Amino acid sequence: MKKKMLKSIEWGILVCTLLLVVIGLVALFSATQNLNYEELKKQALWLVISIPIVILVIAIDYNFYCKISPILYGISILLLIAVLFTEPINGATSWFAIGPFSFQPAEFAKIAVVLFVANIMVKLQKKDKDEINRVWKLGLIILALAVPVVIIIKQPDYGTALAFLVSLIFMLFVAGIRKRYILIATLLVAIVVPLAYFFMLPDHAKSRIDVYLNPDLDPRGAGYNIIQSKLAIGAGQAFGMGILKGNQTQLGYLYPKTTDFIFAVIGEEMGFLGGTTVIALYIALLIQSIKVAKTAKDDMGSYVAAGITGIFFFHMLENIGMTMGLLPITGIPLPFVSYGGSSLLTNLILIAILLNISGRRQRTLFVE
Repeated sequence: MKKKMLKSIEWGILVCTLLLVVIGLVALFSATQNLNYEELKKQALWLVISIPIVILVIAIDYNFYCKISPILYGISILLLIAVLFTEPINGATSWFAIGPFSFQPAEFAKIAVVLFVANIMVKLQKKDKDEINRVWKLGLIILALAVPVVIIIKQPDYGTALAFLVSLIFMLFVAGIRKRYILIATLLVAIVVPLAYFFMLPDHAKSRIDVYLNPDLDPRGAGYNIIQSKLAIGAGQAFGMGILKGNQTQLGYLYPKTTDFIFAVIGEEMGFLGGTTVIALYIALLIQSIKVAKTAKDDMGSYVAAGITGIFFFHMLENIGMTMGLLPITGIPLPFVSYGGSSLLTNLILIAILLNISGRRQRTLFVE
């Protein structure tokens, strides 16, 4: 990589990412001590595999990835359809099992969809940036996102589907979408959400919402996980019970403690200090990601960076919120911290794309 590019890279993003990965490995070390550290070993292996891929992604101009995004998008759609025919795991057909490892195509679809949607947006705005506000062009962008979202909902994986939607919102905002569309979308959400609850959502999804509103409705069933998570975080107090010493974590009350509720492990064993450190690192990461979107050399980089920021924002907010009982449980992992090879590799590639964009930036592109 050129010296000029290395000087321009937003190194703070990499520092925050590495610190989150380290905290995640420490939490997994504690959470898997009774399981022969199997998930910790797999996570470490995925981290090693990710390093050369990250370097390669940074080295090649991000505009190349956007040019081939239609191919990546098509492959992602085919994989998302194919995974529907696999054997369900925990009630969802979201994974391909490859020996001892599993592969979740919805994770890698995040990369392809963000690149593809950004590519479409740039092409639709060739003549005039305000072209994004033409109804049929806006509809085309939404359709490009709706196809993978509908398939992911069929798995079912509502949390990942919402991550795609939040990503699109960030991208459209940066592109200069008019306020009237935001108002219309808000009204539609207000109408659709209650209708979806009563007529569209399956029983298990309704149960999650009911338990979110009142965990004591089913304390030994649907409300069990969130009650144990809140107990774990509360027990950590200021400085935590110590690594390998958390009661809820080590006695097996937290489940799944290596994925959905890894933040509860951190809260119990590292305390308020550890929890706020994780949140502060995410906030710093998001601020720097927004800076990359603001200073990208072209609209393509700006839109891609905004989409990636939206994904990280939703995952951070939803995962930490649900472990505290502030948001419904959706099975969303905590980026760089939760166990999951597909998630870790995908998130590190997204970070590599942000570093790629920041290394080639020249000017501010936010629409006034």
